[in-house]
Amino acid sequence: MFQEFINQTFLGNRVQDYAVSLAMLAGLALLVKLADLIFIARLKAVASRTDNKYDDWLVAALDKRGVPLLYLGAVYISIRHLALSHLAQRIVNISVGIVLAYLAVRLASMMIERGLAAYGRKKGGKEASPPPAMRGLMGFAKFFLWLVAALILLDNVGFKVSALVAGLGIGGLAVAFAAQKVLGDLFSYFSIFFDRPFEIGDFIVVGEFRGTVEHIGLKSTRIRSLSGEQLIFSNTDLTSSRLCNYKRMVNRRVAFKIGVTYQTGAAKVRQIPGIIEKIIRDLPGAVFDRAHFASYGDFSLIFEVVYFVEGGDYLKYMDIQQRINLSLMEAFARKKINFAYPTQTVYVGKA
Repeated sequence: MFQEFINQTFLGNRVQDYAVSLAMLAGLALLVKLADLIFIARLKAVASRTDNKYDDWLVAALDKRGVPLLYLGAVYISIRHLALSHLAQRIVNISVGIVLAYLAVRLASMMIERGLAAYGRKKGGKEASPPPAMRGLMGFAKFFLWLVAALILLDNVGFKVSALVAGLGIGGLAVAFAAQKVLGDLFSYFSIFFDRPFEIGDFIVVGEFRGTVEHIGLKSTRIRSLSGEQLIFSNTDLTSSRLCNYKRMVNRRVAFKIGVTYQTGAAKVRQIPGIIEKIIRDLPGAVFDRAHFASYGDFSLIFEVVYFVEGGDYLKYMDIQQRINLSLMEAFARKKINFAYPTQTVYVGKA
């Protein structure tokens, strides 16, 4: 009775063949599980004892993508033991190809994302994921990977993709001619990405416009101006313009002039550079450079002052300049030195 049952045929295979296939699947799955528990676990333990983070990521990627791939191989090998019809075999091959393509694209995406994050940290970032300026590039890379995977999959299942690729090439040329500016902005984005003339959060000046970078996209970059409105520049405009990045300023050089009246005596004029020097040297964050009686003006004696502010923070610079101005007013008031303002003296003689 049992012999008759196992010899019965369903869909071209005996019950015995199905049992052997299931036994193969169970045995292979057990081997994969043991490899995951022993080999992968040991790799994780070894990687955790090193300071290098890349081996941790490789082990995690192997556990997340490699183990499912082994399970897929076990299923495929067990199914191959059965005698399948042409349609069933084609369905199995297509299904395995789709899963393989998905796993391969996901693994490649993880590697690209990891590489971009490492590149961002090398350039001064601290995030474990790609910086915001790189996310557009990541999206473009994922689209390209899925496109390549789809073409390879279609080619393996029997579709003639050569004509499709040729058509895409001709269509791509037509699109390239029609969208030259868009492609120019795209390549300018790559230039911004690799050359990094500015990043999100930097305060930049482009021509007569200035503001803080809020977003760097594939086609345009958005800047929040000082007055509050959002400025949108194409990437090509930014890469072809002279650009000032104040965020990367190490020290800000400040030069300003003050004028005192011509009625100021020579002794007090000699004291003024020392007064200015002491005021600036007493301020934290300011580095005095020089102060000189520079020239005779139309209505004042002109002093030129130069100092440096540590860092590129504009508010810090304005706070220091304000304290200098207030301290000068107080010091000049004590010394009875008068600031000059535009005046004219008219001398009238007898005819």
